[in-house]
Amino acid sequence: MESEVPVNEKDLIELAKSDPTHFRQFYDLHFEEIFRFIIRRVGDKETAKDITQQVFLKALISLDKYTYRNVPFSSYLYRIAANECNQFFRDTSKVRYVSMDSDIYSILISEISPEDASYESELPELSSAMKTLSGKELLAIELRYFEKKSFKEIAFILKISENLAKVRTYRILKKLKTALEKSHEK
Repeated sequence: MESEVPVNEKDLIELAKSDPTHFRQFYDLHFEEIFRFIIRRVGDKETAKDITQQVFLKALISLDKYTYRNVPFSSYLYRIAANECNQFFRDTSKVRYVSMDSDIYSILISEISPEDASYESELPELSSAMKTLSGKELLAIELRYFEKKSFKEIAFILKISENLAKVRTYRILKKLKTALEKSHEK
């Protein structure tokens, strides 16, 4: 007799803990988004594939230690992915890569300067301002605006409180706005 399909993610996690073949559903559901997240950071398709495989392997291996905390399981995968990318940069001394399409630039510009959100003219300045962000700051912006994560999910991924995730994100936006304003003064 076949087991019932779980009603929610928490049930699927418990099933996967007792029978790892159920983990395949997480892989199928989240592979693409985790791969996109990683390739935006490393800039190389083969490296991104390797790191993505490592993320899922580590998640499967440590699944028995995972505790559901009312955030999507994908947040756990993002946490592992961010750590794996950081490890990759430490091991290889490669430079951090940032890939943004025009939609993301447009969203960021409208968040930073809603009154004059003509993003085409701001692209070079925003790109320069983004390069001044620390790895943690950039990760918070990526999670919020590239990956569309809630503050609760960002908090889980970064291992901080939800309130601190909000405060940091808005401080980073203010930092970017200040950098844009300074570039206009020149």
